[in-house]
Amino acid sequence: MILVGGANVYPAEVEAALDEHPQVISSCVIGLPDDDYGNVVHAIVQTPRPLDSSELDAFLRSRLATYKRPRTYEFVATPLRGDDGKVRRTALRTERLAQRV
Repeated sequence: MILVGGANVYPAEVEAALDEHPQVISSCVIGLPDDDYGNVVHAIVQTPRPLDSSELDAFLRSRLATYKRPRTYEFVATPLRGDDGKVRRTALRTERLAQRV
């Protein structure tokens, strides 16, 4: 669970909405620290071709409340899931936090 400005955001709910997009292979949603909200929703998205974040945001507008939609997107070509089919959310978050320092 990600606490965003006092509201609970469940990563699985956001990932399910992202995965409905025809160009999204897989997604992982993590919370990144924010001075104003405590955390913001950050989406790591695996796509077969380059995709614009505004296209994904427009897609999610009818599927998720505003506070649940990712504030930032990161597009990757590498698989987000391990051999067991699970997303390593903690490892992905740790990598992103280390890059911010």
